[in-house]
Amino acid sequence: MKSEIIAVGSEMLTPFRQDTNSLYLTEKLNELGVTVAFKTIVGDRRKDLVNAITSALGRADIVAIMGGLGPTEDDLTREAVAETLSLALHRNAAQVAALAARAATWRVPMPSNNLKQADVLDGAILLPNPNGSAPGQWLDLTWQDYRKLLMLLPGPPNECRPLFDAECLPRLREILPPRHIAKRVLRAAMIPESQADKLLAPIYTEYKDVETTILAKAGDIQLTLLCSKSNATNAQKRVDELADRMEEALEDWLYSSNNESLEQIVLYYLELSQSTLAVAESCTGGMIAERITSVPGSSRSFLGGAVVYSNELKTAFAGVPPNLITECGAVSKEVAEALAFGIRRYTGATLGLGVTGIAGPTGGTELKPVGLVHIALSDAKKTDSIERTFRGDRQRIREWTTQQALDLIRRRLR
Repeated sequence: MKSEIIAVGSEMLTPFRQDTNSLYLTEKLNELGVTVAFKTIVGDRRKDLVNAITSALGRADIVAIMGGLGPTEDDLTREAVAETLSLALHRNAAQVAALAARAATWRVPMPSNNLKQADVLDGAILLPNPNGSAPGQWLDLTWQDYRKLLMLLPGPPNECRPLFDAECLPRLREILPPRHIAKRVLRAAMIPESQADKLLAPIYTEYKDVETTILAKAGDIQLTLLCSKSNATNAQKRVDELADRMEEALEDWLYSSNNESLEQIVLYYLELSQSTLAVAESCTGGMIAERITSVPGSSRSFLGGAVVYSNELKTAFAGVPPNLITECGAVSKEVAEALAFGIRRYTGATLGLGVTGIAGPTGGTELKPVGLVHIALSDAKKTDSIERTFRGDRQRIREWTTQQALDLIRRRLR
């Protein structure tokens, strides 16, 4: 079955507020085997709401509408649903009493506009909301000869989510046929999205019953495989079969078969080999250390590091000879290797990582443009380095650099 989630609120059409409820509802619906085919954000305009609800009912079996159930003039979800379905609203006496009792606890008179929160659609089941004043509503109806399930939910997350869990999930479980969604997320590092798809498209297009999506971000490719079947074992079998073939095709680009982050994998290999790591970061300013230490238990393998932004601290904290910086420049292969070697020697780590580069937007030259980075990795036997030039703004260059650096460690340990 297909579902659509509609988030109501003009504030979510600005840069300042974001819809997070739909992520939660998507997860819960997927657990029931329901695919979320559409997500819509619509402002507090009745005509737009009616259009959005009409479209949703025309293309989805289950529609969840979040928000617009409050007491103010721009809370129009009830009225828009009533108009769409040609249903009347009636004022529920029990809900009026509940609103009055709630207001009494505040010891202030209840404004008359609060009473609209007691307006219930004909044929709807009122869903109690112990965390707020706006109850939800549940409609099981026929729309253009098709059965539709319509849920009206309050917008605040601390109201929407508990109400959905307590009131909607049990009803959905009773109605929906048994369905299971199997999921796998594969991740690959530093392979271009187009190259990944060229390798994988001939494989995943064979599996018509498995939905495959590719998401690329800062040197990280995430491949999500979803299969919905009435039998959980059969669904998982299809996903695993496709995943195995994709893993083989990706070869060394692949770093995770179950959605682990690259920093998790690096720490796994460090612990497996009983190795330790220290870092000396210039242009990334501690971002690599931050990613590593975000993983619980990282202290078993990560000793620490230094942010060596100035030339003086490159010498003081990582032992880079001043004349090397003068001769080769702070952004150079030689300095990156000296950083990696020096931080390893200073900390006693098994591996030392050194990073230097030009993150921009200024500071680049014709010979050393913005985006140029040098990354070096040193152990007791050798020190290797790579040179890359990443495009984009300052943040993007730094993110790509951290990904490349972590992948360099992964490949050395692997």
